[in-house]
Amino acid sequence: MEEQSVLKALTALSQSHRLRIFRALVIAGQAGSTPGRIADDLHIPPATLSFHLKELANAGLVTQERNGRNLIYRADFEQMNALLAYLTENCCQGEPCLDVAHTSCRC
Repeated sequence: MEEQSVLKALTALSQSHRLRIFRALVIAGQAGSTPGRIADDLHIPPATLSFHLKELANAGLVTQERNGRNLIYRADFEQMNALLAYLTENCCQGEPCLDVAHTSCRC
């Protein structure tokens, strides 16, 4: 993943509504969710939600698919995993990270 893409994704996720929307789509999994359902679940006005979904899509973090009359949004797990891999690429100086829940990290 290129640095510019990482910055775009992190910038998109640095806003509270967008972070909540992305997390909700991660929870929804491959089934995804409709804007109406997201708006209801997160108590975000539809116009505001539309703006934030567009920003997440522009950052490559969500995909949109038309299913009949509905739009289905999904978290782009490939992009999410690429972002996480980029952020942790040099974790623990290339050694496998220890389970932080049970031991202290060597980082």
